[in-house]
Amino acid sequence: MKITDVRLRTVKNENELKLKAYADITFDECFVIHGLKVIDGQKGMFVAMPSRKMPNGEYKDIAHPITPEIRKEVTDTVIEKYNEIEKEESEAESLV
Repeated sequence: MKITDVRLRTVKNENELKLKAYADITFDECFVIHGLKVIDGQKGMFVAMPSRKMPNGEYKDIAHPITPEIRKEVTDTVIEKYNEIEKEESEAESLV
């Protein structure tokens, strides 16, 4: 399966310093996963899969890649798109 679309909603909330964006990814133009998170962690940027809080307080992924290769593809594609959007926004701000 190939990622055919990535949509991002950047987070500009001062209370959310680590959370940078929410992402939706589409595979083969026929299957979408909503609610991925782009997070700036201690070891750099990473993508967290959509999750749900369980009754015991633990978070459990709702959807996640099975193989390391598809996880890397998802992460690389989403972060690349995030970097593109950040670059566009900073260029737009410099024009003002």
